Amino acid sequence: MASCTICLPALMMLVLDLNTVESVWPLPQKLAISEERYPLSPTHFNFYYGEDQASIMTDCSLLDSAFTRYFPLIFPDLTSGNGVLPSTEEKAFSLVVTMNQKDCDGYPNEGSSERYQLNVSAGQAVLNSDTVWGALRGLETFSQLVQQDEDGTYFINKTEIEDFPSFQYRGILLDTSRHFLPLKAILNTLDAMAYSKFNVFHWHIVDDPSFPYQSRTFPDLSSKGAYHPMSHIYTQSDVRRVLTHARLRGIRVIPEFDSPGHTQSWGKGQPNLLTPCYKGSSPSGKFGPINPASALSYTFMSQFLKEVTSVFPDPYLHLGGDEVNFSCWQSNPDVRAFMQKMGFGRDYTKLESFYMENIVNITSNLNKTSIVWQDVFDYHERIPKDTILHIWKGLPAQYKAEMSRMTKAGHRVLLGAPWYINHIAYGQDWRISYNVQPLNFPGTEEQKKLVIGGEVSMWGEYVDATNLSPRLWPRACAAAERLWSDESQTRSAEAAFPRLQAFRCSLLRRGVRAEPLSPGHCRDEYRGI
Repeated sequence: MASCTICLPALMMLVLDLNTVESVWPLPQKLAISEERYPLSPTHFNFYYGEDQASIMTDCSLLDSAFTRYFPLIFPDLTSGNGVLPSTEEKAFSLVVTMNQKDCDGYPNEGSSERYQLNVSAGQAVLNSDTVWGALRGLETFSQLVQQDEDGTYFINKTEIEDFPSFQYRGILLDTSRHFLPLKAILNTLDAMAYSKFNVFHWHIVDDPSFPYQSRTFPDLSSKGAYHPMSHIYTQSDVRRVLTHARLRGIRVIPEFDSPGHTQSWGKGQPNLLTPCYKGSSPSGKFGPINPASALSYTFMSQFLKEVTSVFPDPYLHLGGDEVNFSCWQSNPDVRAFMQKMGFGRDYTKLESFYMENIVNITSNLNKTSIVWQDVFDYHERIPKDTILHIWKGLPAQYKAEMSRMTKAGHRVLLGAPWYINHIAYGQDWRISYNVQPLNFPGTEEQKKLVIGGEVSMWGEYVDATNLSPRLWPRACAAAERLWSDESQTRSAEAAFPRLQAFRCSLLRRGVRAEPLSPGHCRDEYRGI
């Protein structure tokens, strides 16, 4: 199995088939584990803060909530009624948590440290982290280290771990426009993301088919643009629930309001926003992208984005900017006149550039950092250097060349092209995702530092709540390990396969409908049917 070790003379590495750390996913950066193991009992187990922190951490509700949440994950049989009764000889075991910073009240952001150290010895485990976000990652690892033998007795091996992510941004995109996803499906996805140490939920909340986000400022956007104005919307209360649920798991929520294209649903509730298309000299009755020649478009976007940035606390905002069809703009006489006035000639990429530059500037004035799809860079648009570029298309040779160009221009880059896992193939297509090497492109070390991470996308043309979870899990776990773990220690998909199989079984036991990877079985099969 792929693994890495700390040079610890007191510890001996085990192969993963000894029923010890077989399901730890993603693989920690440094891991040492001994044959020595200690029994655990749910009736003799406690979480504690370190002695020097007990007084200052009494109001850390985020970590207290995590303790409550992880107890049944560590001891799953306790809640299912299959637990083994403790003997009178069982010894107490405690997990002691210490943090270098007390930051329990805020939200995770791009600068949040997720580093932690975990040392397991007789009677206790000590988890030290820089921040509460690192403590959450360490709790997840600890929960995966706890195993059960054939008699049902819980145990954990003597272990030392030093761990941190290779990339700061490890995201999953859900598309809630093409098919509406019920709130519970989103919350369940956030749970599974935390199990794999994903830390960004990219919420592609609206698109051409529907506008489910209920705006306070422009309520007609959802009342007229959603599939149904009552049952298929996300209220402000729903959004707060997603934000809270994500925060408690150390996950950022970055919304995307893609424009000027992908906005057909917007026009149903906002008159005069979209471009009227013409057939000859007369309007055809159809509409195209947002009208970049109208001052009203920028007034609306300023007001709308001001609301969005007040609702979503993350410093990042995804503005889209992809796949703009120019045919409607080309047919509209007012747009053509605007093109001549601005000196754009017949180059409609300049018109899109004009629009996106204005939207990015609006976002900057709202103190948010913009993320845009790669099309914005490809059209040579003048955007602030701190704008993050999201690569979504191309085969490896193409997206590697794109990464080289973008980072040479000084932009931070987010890689998504190889992880569009809404595309499915028969067999173990997760191996393709696992073998991606995000930094394998022509460039200097300084350029490669500008790659902030990557993202798995689950577009919704053929995905709703009925198949979201099994299509996403465990296939997304391949990208999770690639973005967290040391690439030099995790190059072999073949070596990772038994560990991913075991982790998939752990997901089933936690109630995640994760599809099988090959013929076989799990000791604890999915119980939700």
